[in-house]
Amino acid sequence: MMAERKDNKLKIRLLLMCLVVAGCVAPLQIPADFKYSVVQTADFDFAVWQKIEQPNAPYKVYIEGDGYAFNAYGRPTDNPTPRGTFMRTTAFADRHPNVVYMARACQFVQNKKCEQKYWTTARFAPEIVAAQAEAVKQIVGAHPITLVGFSGGAQIAGLIAVTHPEIKVQKIITVGGNLDHPAWTAYHNVPPLDESADLNDYRAAFAKILQIHYVGSKDTVMPPELNQNFVADTGEVVVVEGATHNGGWDKILPQIWNED
Repeated sequence: MMAERKDNKLKIRLLLMCLVVAGCVAPLQIPADFKYSVVQTADFDFAVWQKIEQPNAPYKVYIEGDGYAFNAYGRPTDNPTPRGTFMRTTAFADRHPNVVYMARACQFVQNKKCEQKYWTTARFAPEIVAAQAEAVKQIVGAHPITLVGFSGGAQIAGLIAVTHPEIKVQKIITVGGNLDHPAWTAYHNVPPLDESADLNDYRAAFAKILQIHYVGSKDTVMPPELNQNFVADTGEVVVVEGATHNGGWDKILPQIWNED
């Protein structure tokens, strides 16, 4: 009993220390039914948490955003692992039988291929898309899937769907998604992602996929009009009042969880 009390006090002390240190995030509670693994492809490895209860049923795959690609001074980081947990906690609360959270290349796990360009100018490079598509196929096989992409994960989801028709993408859901990165870089007056593939080149194929896009009315990172202009009449855009890029999405999470 005494040892247990000391252990609890130590945990509380560590948590308090965590809260006062800049950039420190309290540990994320992983549900027991989600298992961690690293999916390896020829070029990149992908950190994955997955719950597979009915292997022959459809899958729902959540794809992470760009993560901690740049620091507060706008400089590229050495490790793009996301500091926030929004996409993971959203996936963990989804009650569908087969739910997968996939990090992006070089997040959580890195290998010799992980050059800084792969979370900056080449974050949507063809080799990145091909590797993530291969990782998806290793998990879902030939079963139908719904892809849910946050921020830059939306571009990855779209590019996977249009360049790998063997993957049976039945629906795409995005949250604060970057669907048109040339328009996005122009809007923010920053250098183009000139080593990246571009969903604009596949708009006709993309328009054929059932899709819904959630955008935040106060999102200054990914302003609603960028998605509205890109999607036009081919997909549904839902403006979430009060939502910023990194918060205020709670009201639409039940809708995302209910989507097949």
